[in-house]
Amino acid sequence: MASSLLQPPSSLFTSTSRSSTLPTFAPSVPHSRNTRIFSLNNVKCDLPEPSNIMNRKPIIPVLNENTLPKFMDSVRMEKTVNKNGNRLKLFSGTANPALSQEIAWYMGLELGKISIKRFADGEIYVQLQESVRGCNVYLIQPTCPPANENLMELKIMIDACRRASAKNITAVIPYFGYARADRKTQGRESIAAKLVANLITKAGADRVLACDLHSGQSMGYFDIPVDHVHCQPVILDYLANKGINSNDLVVVSPDVGGVARARAFAKKLSDAPLAIVDKRRHGHNVAEVMNLIGDVKGKVAVMVDDMIDTAGTIAKGAALLHEEGAREVYACCTHAVFSPPAIERLSSGLFQEVIVTNTIPVEEKNYFPQLTILTVANLLGETIWRIHDDCSVTSIFQ
Repeated sequence: MASSLLQPPSSLFTSTSRSSTLPTFAPSVPHSRNTRIFSLNNVKCDLPEPSNIMNRKPIIPVLNENTLPKFMDSVRMEKTVNKNGNRLKLFSGTANPALSQEIAWYMGLELGKISIKRFADGEIYVQLQESVRGCNVYLIQPTCPPANENLMELKIMIDACRRASAKNITAVIPYFGYARADRKTQGRESIAAKLVANLITKAGADRVLACDLHSGQSMGYFDIPVDHVHCQPVILDYLANKGINSNDLVVVSPDVGGVARARAFAKKLSDAPLAIVDKRRHGHNVAEVMNLIGDVKGKVAVMVDDMIDTAGTIAKGAALLHEEGAREVYACCTHAVFSPPAIERLSSGLFQEVIVTNTIPVEEKNYFPQLTILTVANLLGETIWRIHDDCSVTSIFQ
């Protein structure tokens, strides 16, 4: 079979080459405001219809600066609204302000003004600095570590918007904490994912937008609509542009539970072959690799997972792949949780490259030469526009 190079799929994203000393951000330069300023259905407010009638003909009032009150000036009349008359407003929590700003840049909007403080005793205070009455509000706040603080902050933000008479409140949660606690594995355990879903719903959210949930069934824990954004296109686009020969590629699932995810990933990479690492877990955050199902000898192995926490699973899997003759090993995941000792394991030389996204902010002290960070801002920004304009979200991933 003649060798062929992976072709870059159609994508909203572009990627830059990886630095040898610092992680790559792709793209890191804000998009021009000419990209998309307002949604296609947005129109300017029209003047009100005349209400006075004389001789069966309407009287057109003369509107000037003397007859119009000051709050009815031209600035107010020219504010853009969508077809339903609802303004769109973005607000950022403190968990990932950089991602929130990138989303706003893509959408051609300004982030809403909000005050978030923490008192000496740890309590959180939130106050909106502008009106959201009748608006469609999108609150961008991943519940990443510290998970409890960020989750509580999100709920208070939702409550503040609800009490300020926002028409619709969407919680944009790039990383959904507690998603791994989606079922009972032993007796007398809590299903924390369902509890968190209830808390967000009861706080007043009308919709949730989440990225790459640990398991699809978590969407069913919410009693409100959930838009599940798949971040695979971002990583696929980056890998395709690297020019890896498709005949040398094999996609590896680090455990049996991730086979469906890895299979879907492999299908997009010229239907690459699949391998599975079989492991036995003896406790939380502790994994033991047992054997490999599939052939990786002389291949470029791409390990795919939804998140990297302590990196125990993926590091032991990479070691096994090298033992089985893999030429290079890449690690690809959406959520870079990076709990200790993840950095030491990932930078130990097992990986040619570790590719993650910015759903969770990575501190500069955790950078290492093999790390590449891709942005999901364009993907989330486009999804928000489509939700606001009542357009299909699924078509983004087709």
